[in-house]
Amino acid sequence: MSGHSKWSTIRRKKEKIDAKRGRIFTRLIKEITIAAREGGGDADANPRLRAAIATAKAENMPNDNIERAVKKGTGELPGVSYEETHFECYGPDGVAILIEVLTDNKNRTTAEIRHILTKHGGSMGETGSVIWMFHQKGLIHVEKDDVDEDKLLEISLDGGAEDVSLQTDIYEITTEPSHFEEVKKLLEKAKYKILRAEMTKAPQSTIRVKDAKSADKIIGLMEDLEEHEDIQHVYANFDITDEILDSIS
Repeated sequence: MSGHSKWSTIRRKKEKIDAKRGRIFTRLIKEITIAAREGGGDADANPRLRAAIATAKAENMPNDNIERAVKKGTGELPGVSYEETHFECYGPDGVAILIEVLTDNKNRTTAEIRHILTKHGGSMGETGSVIWMFHQKGLIHVEKDDVDEDKLLEISLDGGAEDVSLQTDIYEITTEPSHFEEVKKLLEKAKYKILRAEMTKAPQSTIRVKDAKSADKIIGLMEDLEEHEDIQHVYANFDITDEILDSIS
């Protein structure tokens, strides 16, 4: 299982055990705010905002919170000015990591991310060293319960999906960015329960994690990065076998 899929599976299990709703909402509010600032407050005409709002609703964010975030982005309400940036990094075993950030203090955030990386045996990379390894994709998670797999596959492929796969307790549907909205609309029309729908970064190739010790280090790094309030997304190209993952769970 590739880095984005494997970490998505691990993260989903953790969220069920330790759902940190406030932190999730903070990240989503930032994304909605920046999306509205960059592309306007009309979700129908702003794909990034539309995707951010859909993700927020899937996380049960109240509509009032969403509306305030949009208005902060458009300037109708006062708000913090966020800078959008990314960091290209390496983790244990040479795993490539791409970190997307929204921050009101880049210097502070840079220092804190460097500290996290160093703590877990990682390091900052040069500009351009990692980002080329990742391609943008649409990612949709559909609840597994009572799903006819053949029908789900048919609907997804009709919309232009690249792949449909079963990942433990959910179906994961991958699309090219241009087909993301169409696949999502078809799934919604068919009344499937969408748990997550977002644009993501998928690695072109992966690095197989050699043992449980290395896997534990990488997961620890990913967890600490995800805990940081300025980090919106973390993408990595590690591949951990289910046998190794089960041995450290």
